[in-house]
Amino acid sequence: MDVPITDPLPWYIAGPLLGLFVPLMLLLTGKEPGVSSSFRHACAALLPKSGLDYFKYDWLKTGLWQILFVVGILLGGTLVQFALGGAGVPLFLPENLTAAGLAVLFGGGILVGFGTRYADGCTSGHTISGISNLSLPSVVASICFILGGTAASFVHRFAFGGTIP
Repeated sequence: MDVPITDPLPWYIAGPLLGLFVPLMLLLTGKEPGVSSSFRHACAALLPKSGLDYFKYDWLKTGLWQILFVVGILLGGTLVQFALGGAGVPLFLPENLTAAGLAVLFGGGILVGFGTRYADGCTSGHTISGISNLSLPSVVASICFILGGTAASFVHRFAFGGTIP
């Protein structure tokens, strides 16, 4: 059986497709894509008796669509992985499967989670949806995401060895 997809789409195809997705979703559903708030909704669903006011709201009414959106992203990625016959990028690189590597991933996840709530949105929310809505705070947040990611990449390369291209 031939695998129909062997390489990622080039940027000049994937970028415009992603750019067209934002207005299409807004027109069809009235919603803007983004995933950071879905974590709050999932916690509200899984911890209904937590005692935290932050999780006391009707998540079914306000957040079910975001949870389904994230599930769709995960399912779509999984389906493409199977369509590629396992030729995609591994979930964890070998250098990250050490105690230090896992600590860096965990610490990075905590920082990203804190940052998305502090910035009132994640990279997809600000960079894709916010910029397409001409939101100045989203432009500033996106610039900070890029600078922070670049700095983190340099720190990671320095901490774990290797060269920086």
